[in-house]
Amino acid sequence: MRHFLREHPVVVRLLKRHPSPSPATAEVLGVAAAGVLVATAATGVLLLMIRTRTGVARADTPLAEWAADNATATSTDVLRSISDLGGTNVVVMAALAVTAFEVFRDRRWAVPMFVTLVVGGQFLLSNGIKLIVDRARPSISPLTGFAGTSFPSGHSVAAAATWACLAFVLGRRRNRHVRAVLQGTAVGIAVAVATTRVALGVHWTTDVLAGLFVGWAWFAACAIAFGGRVLQFGEPVEIAEEEVAASVP
Repeated sequence: MRHFLREHPVVVRLLKRHPSPSPATAEVLGVAAAGVLVATAATGVLLLMIRTRTGVARADTPLAEWAADNATATSTDVLRSISDLGGTNVVVMAALAVTAFEVFRDRRWAVPMFVTLVVGGQFLLSNGIKLIVDRARPSISPLTGFAGTSFPSGHSVAAAATWACLAFVLGRRRNRHVRAVLQGTAVGIAVAVATTRVALGVHWTTDVLAGLFVGWAWFAACAIAFGGRVLQFGEPVEIAEEEVAASVP
């Protein structure tokens, strides 16, 4: 942020128009909200593919049929266990455990605020889209229970947003190798959960793709609002204000 502002004095001049943090913070939040809108618009592209049976939507039925034809009792049990990593009970318990650990580690209440925003927000976002789209579930051979409509996959949204959030929080103040392992694990869990939802016959492929995109986009928007790993709400604004103040003769 500091390097960018020093290299772009025009941006600094624009920031001078906002001497108080409130309007500038509102603008940062507006950018974050725009990111969520872009993610939602991207799901619209998937919906268009679904309506016209083009693009990746053409893989929905073949993959669902393949999963139903090749399912066994053992594979179903394994898939259900992996799928639970995106379930409400697991993501909430994991979020509470990581939050408690991080608050104990550095005594910062920005951590529970951030985790609550990510985890709670993704539930509202995914369920809101479900209500609007109202897509029917696959009926080929569901191998586990489900609730609600199909698009996007709630498990995929929860897994993408929550595990990325927890990896992000745990990776603060640790070296890049540890952060890379945490981030890679979070991505792996999310993709695995998404895959199981298709293999279990309770979601179409396009449902889980949309779920991953929405979940990661929501996490990114929340991280922007909290200024990255420093986890201080409106941090980008504070850095900008310091640079503006330093540039004034």
